[in-house]
Amino acid sequence: MSAVEATGLSDIDRIWAGDGSHLPGWFVDALAVPREDAFVTVGGAQVHYLRWGDRAKPGVLMAHGFLAHARCWAFIAPFLAADYHVVAYDLAGMGDSDARAGIDGDGRGCEMIAVAEASGLFDGPTRPVIIGHSFGAGVAVTALTTAPERFVGAIICDLMIMRPEALAVYWRGGRGSPGSGDPNKPASRYPDYPTARGRYVLAPPQPAGQPFLMDYMAYHSLRRNGDAWTWKFSPAVFARGNSSDEWMTMGRRVAAAPGRLAIVHGEQSALFGTDSAAYLRELGAGTIPIVAVPHARHHLMLDEPLAFVTALRSILALWRSAR
Repeated sequence: MSAVEATGLSDIDRIWAGDGSHLPGWFVDALAVPREDAFVTVGGAQVHYLRWGDRAKPGVLMAHGFLAHARCWAFIAPFLAADYHVVAYDLAGMGDSDARAGIDGDGRGCEMIAVAEASGLFDGPTRPVIIGHSFGAGVAVTALTTAPERFVGAIICDLMIMRPEALAVYWRGGRGSPGSGDPNKPASRYPDYPTARGRYVLAPPQPAGQPFLMDYMAYHSLRRNGDAWTWKFSPAVFARGNSSDEWMTMGRRVAAAPGRLAIVHGEQSALFGTDSAAYLRELGAGTIPIVAVPHARHHLMLDEPLAFVTALRSILALWRSAR
């Protein structure tokens, strides 16, 4: 029996992992932590989520970046499961969640609140905390602003925050805003998995500090469709109208957001740096703790997963003790 089989991984993870000989023990052990893999209905659509831990413990809701999926938390959330009831979900039209026409920034914030409700996070002993990465962190800010009485606050992970003039220069360099794309373009199809895997890249472009995690994310970003392979996300997620104002004002939105806030970012991130921190201070957000993960870029969980876990656990523990 292989090490992977012995830990009782899910069938889909075991297929990807093979005998697990190339995987570090911490990762194999994390995937072996018991979890629920299920769906809830939100607004008539099926939303996929993963759930760990005891429902009687304080809740944590985790949201991923644009075009990613909940499994980017599958090897992070288990480290929180002993102390928290943790739910990570696929945003509408991404991962294994249904697409919904016309869902905008406000709609995604309402979806986040509905997922927390449907998965029982509001039934715990305290209000839940949101942990959002990149695009998902922007959704977290919207949810906090929409329903401040329902959440303790949010840990904002490498959210793109720049001065408007710096952001305009960044976009003119050929980088679109999160969510930019053509909703009418047919989904790409590839003849086999290796071909599809070769087209999987990170945005913004970067190498992954832990290449096996890049493979894991790619594997769960694709599905077989007949005789071809295609991405799980729906092109409909690009039909969001002009979202540039949302990102141009993100610094102000974060500074004005209610509840507890903390920021965790990659020390080498292209989207949040020392000037981002200075900009937030100028906007009146000087009390928000900002933690840089050494050697990490934007995709913290793929670069320095254990250091990222340590930062999250530390912030959650401090907030919990303060309550």
